[in-house]
Amino acid sequence: MTRKDGLLALLVVVVWGLNFVVIKVGLHNMPPLMLAGLRFLLVAFPAIFFVARPKVPLSLLLGYGLTISFGQFAFLFCAIKFGMPAGLASLVLQAQAFFTIVLGAFTFGERLQGKQFAGIALAIVGVLVLIEASLNGQHVAMLGFLLTLAAAFSWACGNIFNKKIMQHSTQPAVMSLVVWSALIPVIPFFVASLILDGYAQIVHSLITIDLTTILSLVYLAFVATIIGYGIWGTLLGRYETWRVAPLSLLVPVVGLASAAILLGETLSALQLFGALLIMAGLYINVFGLRLRVGRVRRNRHPT
Repeated sequence: MTRKDGLLALLVVVVWGLNFVVIKVGLHNMPPLMLAGLRFLLVAFPAIFFVARPKVPLSLLLGYGLTISFGQFAFLFCAIKFGMPAGLASLVLQAQAFFTIVLGAFTFGERLQGKQFAGIALAIVGVLVLIEASLNGQHVAMLGFLLTLAAAFSWACGNIFNKKIMQHSTQPAVMSLVVWSALIPVIPFFVASLILDGYAQIVHSLITIDLTTILSLVYLAFVATIIGYGIWGTLLGRYETWRVAPLSLLVPVVGLASAAILLGETLSALQLFGALLIMAGLYINVFGLRLRVGRVRRNRHPT
C-alpha cells in the first residue's frame, strides 16, 4: 500500500472511530432505526441528482446496500440503544476484518498465510476475554454483543459485494456506489422503525428533534458515510481484502479514547487486556514477524 493510501486509510480510522460517540449522542432523542434511515436519506438526497447511477448489476447493488448499509447499522444502532457502550462497540465491530478475510478466501480464492491464521486466532481470544470481562465487570447485556457481532458480519458481507462490484467495472465509480446504494436501506429502515417503535414515537422524535441530533445526522451522513465509505471502497477495490480490512482494527483506538474523553466510558484491566490481544492480532495479520526478522538482520550486520 502506498503512503498516500495509507494516510487515507488513517483518515477513515479517525472518522469511524468518532462515529460511535456521535451515534450514542444522536440516539438520545430518536429511535435507532429512524436515526439510521434519516442518515441514509441524507446520503442519497440531494446527491443522487448530481451523481450518475453506477454501472453495476442491480443484484450486486442490492446486496451491497442491504448488507453494509441496512444490516450493519440496523444491528449496530440497536446494540448501542440497548446499552452497548460506544467504545466497546467500536472494538467488537472490528470482527468484520476477520469475517472479511474468511469470506474473501472462500469467495475469491485468496490465499491465507500463516500470519493471517495466527492473527485471527489471537483476536478471537481477545474478543472472548473482552466479552467475559464486560459481562462480569460492567454487566453489559449479551444482546448488545450479539447485535454488534451481527453488524460486523453484515459489514464483512458488504465488503465482499464491494469487491465484486469493483471487479465488475473497469472504472468503478465509488461515490456513485455510496450515494445510490444509500437509497436501498431507507424504506426498510423506516418500515422496521414503524413496526418496532410505532407511529407515535416516530412523529414525536421528528417534532422534538434538536440541534444535537441534527448535527449527529450531518456527521453520520456526510462525513462517516460519503467520505469514509468513499475512501474505503476505493482501497478495497485497489488492494486485496486481507490487506485493507484489518486496518479497521485501528478504529477502536480512536473509538475507545473518544468514548472515554467525551462520554466518560472506562475499561477494566481485563477489558484492556482483551483489547490489546485484538490489536496484537491485527499486527501479526498485517506484519507477521517482520520486527523479529529485522532484528535478526541487524544482529548479523552490526555497525
